[in-house]
Amino acid sequence: MKNSDFVTVEVVYGELTANVLKAHLESEGIPVFLQYETLGRVTPLIVDGLGEIKIIVPAKFAEEAKQILQQAVNESESSET
Repeated sequence: MKNSDFVTVEVVYGELTANVLKAHLESEGIPVFLQYETLGRVTPLIVDGLGEIKIIVPAKFAEEAKQILQQAVNESESSET
């Protein structure tokens, strides 16, 4: 597979958040890859992209993944109020 076969659907900061979203997508049958900023894994900094984690899925799942993530955000926000 080529890089063009994959799409970044979300960028988050923090390994916990990335893994929660990854698990959510995987539970819906979407394969997920996490791409870490190298230094972010060593030093938990969030400066100029350090510590950013890209949530990457195969292109054919991109739209579905974005919808699932948006729904998860909406549910999270409504449960906080």
